[in-house]
Order: sequence, then C-alpha cells, then structure tokens
Amino acid sequence: MAEPAVLASERARRDASLSGLTEAEAKEFHTIFMTSFIAFVAVALVAHILVWMWRPWLPGPQGYRTSMIDDVGTSVATVLNLLT
Repeated sequence: MAEPAVLASERARRDASLSGLTEAEAKEFHTIFMTSFIAFVAVALVAHILVWMWRPWLPGPQGYRTSMIDDVGTSVATVLNLLT
C-alpha cells in the first residue's frame, strides 16, 4: 500500500517543476548541455580563426587579392607551424 503513496509523492514533485525534471535530472541535463555548448563554441572559435587567417573579413589598404591561391604556400606553412 505504500507504493501508491510514493508514486503520488514523486508525481507531485515532478509536477512542481516547470520542466518536469527532478533536481538530479536537471543537474545531469545541465552538465551535458554545458559540455556540448563549450565544445560547440570551441569548434566555432577555431573555425573562425582559420577563416580569418585564410581571408580576413576586413580588407587591407589594397583590398582583397584577386586570387585565393596566391598565398597557399604561406597558409600551409602557417598551419603546419601551429600544429607543431
């Protein structure tokens, strides 16, 4: 007979939360969410840095180069230096 009371108590506690999660479930979700978010931001940051090195968003005094292949050797050397 105690089992229905426990289930009713658990249901009442879940209904009290806006998300329907218990505190332990909410903390676990928060941990997974924050880890995923930090990983996403890190990947986006690296991608933005690599794109900036390849072709800056703000052109210099002479504007953009007409060919993107002009500095392939320099770009490869820069990336290899960063990796070592």
